[in-house]
Amino acid sequence: MRARYAGFAILLVFIALLAVLLWYRQASLPVHEGTFLVPGLQQPVRIDRDAYGIPNIVAANERDANFALGYTHAQDRLWQMEMNRRIAAGRLAEVLGEPALDTDKFLRTIGIARTAQSIYENLDAEHRDLLDAYAAGVNAYLSKRGGPLPPEFFLTRAPKPEPWTPADSIGWSLMMAWDLARYSYSRELRRLQLAQRFSVAEINDFYPPYPGDAAPATADYAELYRLLGLKSASVTAMVAPTFGLGDGEGLGSNNWVVSGRRTVSGKPMMANDPHLGLTTPSVWYFAGLQAPGLKVMGATLPGVPGVVLGRTDRVAWAFTNTGVDQQDLYLERINPEQPGEYQTPEGWAPFASRVERVRVKGGDDVELTIRETRHGPVISGLASVEKGMGQPKSGQPQFVLAMRWSALEPSDTTTAAIRALNKARNIDQAEQALEKFQIVTQSALIADLDGKIGMIVTGRIPMRDRTHDLLGLVPAPGWEARYDWRGYLPTEQAPRSRDPAGGMLVTANHKVVPSTYAHHLTYEWFLPYRAQRAEQLLQARGKHDVSTFKAIQADVTSLAARDIFAVLKDAQPQTEAGRDAIARLGAWDFQMKRDAPEPLIYHAWMRELKHRIFADDLGPLTDDYVDQAELTATLLHVLSGRAQARDWCDDRSTGERFETCLSLASGALDAAVTQLTKVSGRDVAGLRWGDAHRATAEHRPMSNVPGLRRLFDLSTAVPGDTHTINVGALSHRAEAPYSTRHTATLRAIYDLSALESNSVWMGSSGQAGNPFSDSYASMQSLWRDVQYLSMRPPPPREAVTLELKPMR
Repeated sequence: MRARYAGFAILLVFIALLAVLLWYRQASLPVHEGTFLVPGLQQPVRIDRDAYGIPNIVAANERDANFALGYTHAQDRLWQMEMNRRIAAGRLAEVLGEPALDTDKFLRTIGIARTAQSIYENLDAEHRDLLDAYAAGVNAYLSKRGGPLPPEFFLTRAPKPEPWTPADSIGWSLMMAWDLARYSYSRELRRLQLAQRFSVAEINDFYPPYPGDAAPATADYAELYRLLGLKSASVTAMVAPTFGLGDGEGLGSNNWVVSGRRTVSGKPMMANDPHLGLTTPSVWYFAGLQAPGLKVMGATLPGVPGVVLGRTDRVAWAFTNTGVDQQDLYLERINPEQPGEYQTPEGWAPFASRVERVRVKGGDDVELTIRETRHGPVISGLASVEKGMGQPKSGQPQFVLAMRWSALEPSDTTTAAIRALNKARNIDQAEQALEKFQIVTQSALIADLDGKIGMIVTGRIPMRDRTHDLLGLVPAPGWEARYDWRGYLPTEQAPRSRDPAGGMLVTANHKVVPSTYAHHLTYEWFLPYRAQRAEQLLQARGKHDVSTFKAIQADVTSLAARDIFAVLKDAQPQTEAGRDAIARLGAWDFQMKRDAPEPLIYHAWMRELKHRIFADDLGPLTDDYVDQAELTATLLHVLSGRAQARDWCDDRSTGERFETCLSLASGALDAAVTQLTKVSGRDVAGLRWGDAHRATAEHRPMSNVPGLRRLFDLSTAVPGDTHTINVGALSHRAEAPYSTRHTATLRAIYDLSALESNSVWMGSSGQAGNPFSDSYASMQSLWRDVQYLSMRPPPPREAVTLELKPMR
């Protein structure tokens, strides 16, 4: 009898828990239908959502439209917004504990939150009001929200969100700019590190120049660092948070635009697919906004007012990252007699300093002393980041490393740029708006209803002195004035194009200026393969329509694989599986299809080959610099015989001196195929690229919790690779080297003949941030299969409508 009661009690507990879970699942979701009175609104607003949860906001004025956008962002992406602002403010450790401390220290040091506040205070009243209205909308939802918070708050025991501030919005914009600009910063650190082992000529082999360009004519910085007494151990320790995106190859985007003479309709067409880190939910949130003088639809950033990528009813625009070198690192020499001073061209000067307190969940608060020089924040000396550069026996560091970054200016007009772009009526107005887009450099394409197309590079472009013999490629001595910036390039001198004779423009993070362009932008252009393939496909047809643009965005032909195989086609593997593999690759069309074996064979081969070529030279740096990097440009440079400074294919670990690249490649193919067939249990013909090449959209922070990862992460097999238009940059993580976590986060096609009825788009996840929502992953299968949704507001009869009314 007692056992029966106990079993009955357990059953009741189980039923009660299930009931609570079912209640919570529904109660934690926002309400998208009905009428709500909210504080801070001036006039009623209607929010119509379609079947995928995409809102179209109809307001009586622009202020209320942005208020409602803040409200909808908070409804659907509350945890994401909370994480975004904690990242920008350096307050992750408050909810995630000690593992997030180093990231907090770094972001506090570079001063994202302080800069955001300065930018807000320097805005004019009109644009402060825009940000204030957005923040008021977020806070109206927080004040009126009923039911429990999304599950992440419960699982992390995070407190309920504090009121949103306008500086929070600017802070997340700065973090997006950091994600797009830090490639320069990381490459400077890598060259500094490589200079401890290699000559400048050898480093130019490892990081070769852009195809067709000569190697940058720098001073001998390896010798400079040796004379300064920099120690390899201290330099090696200088690794700041990279947010898991490695060396950066393939981290880019595609866009192209054609004039009406290349389209069936006779009006321009444009395509865009920005490549960013895959997250769940996506970094983007789709929305439309309508008010007098405002009719815009596109991709917004949760936490930020306005449409970043999209269209008005007369103009469309698209971005790719230009990659201009907007960051420079400086070695600052410390006064050996007064450690609170550093050397300047005029003598010793005191560091500016401040102390910030970082709260750590489950631990004691940490006091962080932040120093700044005339160039910017001192980024060395952060816990594990650096123990002292060129440290003598006294234990006192001789140098610290400071960073200058264009986005850390105390004023910025990007808020005004987005607002003006959202109201643009023609290409001239759009270009004028983009000239104010200062926060980051982008290759912006524009098309308008009048048939005009164009391109402009946005953002602050640093100007360096002609005597700057390090060219911004490596940390420079901060006490020499010749390495200081000479201001920024005037906007009228930024690269631009209007109505080119060929009737099309393509940008894909490749070099977008001719050799005759008068100003330096960067030496770190990405390889031109995606751009070349897009140009091939655009030129292959006389006239284009939406269907042909869809096919181009779905293209998975890798011109990089074609070029590398051309120099390795005579490899002679010794195993039967290896010979089968080389025969298949010889007949391959270089398409990275999900159901094909060749892409997996090729990438496994390249992974093994680059390790065999470079591991003996890189030594302890191999894991980070070789195994976790793509190195396509490096491989092409070495395998084609253009590398002159070192015999990279001579394996020093064997003691023999007659290895060739082709002999290494033959053995690497045997080893790679043997490993693939062993792990998979299949023969060569049974291998499938999609089994290994999965797109994984990670959740912050639940991806780090094995028991919860399956609930929050999204994963699916995808085609493509780093150099295909339908991109899937390889992660090179040890546990899943062929997976991708960086790919097209949205795809959009704009048809200027009928912007509302013909334009299409899709996103990588869904609109909702709550995993219990039907909209959490509703676009994933469309995105995987390169299918599209209509980019227009929902018809009234199909809409789910939420009305917001002012609380009087």
